[in-house]
Amino acid sequence: MTTTSKPNPLVTYGLFLAWAVHDAEELAFGPRWLRENLPGLRERFPGVPEAVWKAAESVDEREFAVAVGVMAGIVGAAAVAGARSGGRSAFYQGAVNGFGLHGLVHLAQAAAVRGWTPGSATSPLVVVPFALWARGRLRRAGVLRPVGLGGVAAGLAIAAGATVVSHAVGRRFASYF
Repeated sequence: MTTTSKPNPLVTYGLFLAWAVHDAEELAFGPRWLRENLPGLRERFPGVPEAVWKAAESVDEREFAVAVGVMAGIVGAAAVAGARSGGRSAFYQGAVNGFGLHGLVHLAQAAAVRGWTPGSATSPLVVVPFALWARGRLRRAGVLRPVGLGGVAAGLAIAAGATVVSHAVGRRFASYF
């Protein structure tokens, strides 16, 4: 049985907290790990288009940090929208779904390289559990929107789009920092 009630603020603002813990791991290790592992990745995955490798090669610590800052704004805005709407916001719920799915992508990346990748340590410990917990709390509050296959695809697309936008802004503005 579900009732319509307002979820605890940890459900909404917790999205930003969980994201911050996760992105601290990515920020600490991402660009360096990529530089060190790019030659092996290229050799192991020859079907990846050259444009992807070139883009990955060019990411430096400043660009990555700016991209993380941009993503902080996006995730923070989603958390605020969730808090203001009592968890009903489609933007907030989409961000929770995208965040959880993003965690699964990190786990798939780690499986593909047969080892740790930046973000793969916090994904099973923070990202996926938070998303599942938040969705459960929203369900119990009676405000969770159903998600079918289209919703899963939309969540992945939104997470990917936010990442692309964040890195585009990072690339454009990193030289100012």
